[in-house]
Amino acid sequence: MANWIAVTVTIWPGQVLDTKLPVLILASFLIGSIPTWIALRATRWTLNRRLDNSERQLADLRALANRPVDPAPPPAPASVPSPAAPAPVNDIPPAPTDLFRTDKP
Repeated sequence: MANWIAVTVTIWPGQVLDTKLPVLILASFLIGSIPTWIALRATRWTLNRRLDNSERQLADLRALANRPVDPAPPPAPASVPSPAAPAPVNDIPPAPTDLFRTDKP
């Protein structure tokens, strides 16, 4: 085969490695793919943590939504206002036109 030629690679001064070209290309590819693989694993780990947290929150919310409801207390009997009770205060504010009268006497 034509690609199986010997290649001399200088690792450090004084250290030389003789290898075949396809082995050198494969080793370069594998070494170059390590940072991408690490980034992929870190991203998957982060997303799995976020998904687990969301699933835990969803389970808590479902548990709150499915809890039994306490019955409402019976209504108190209607009380008849006594004649000595003070008149209720009018909490309705005046109309804006009543605040500033334009007609002067």
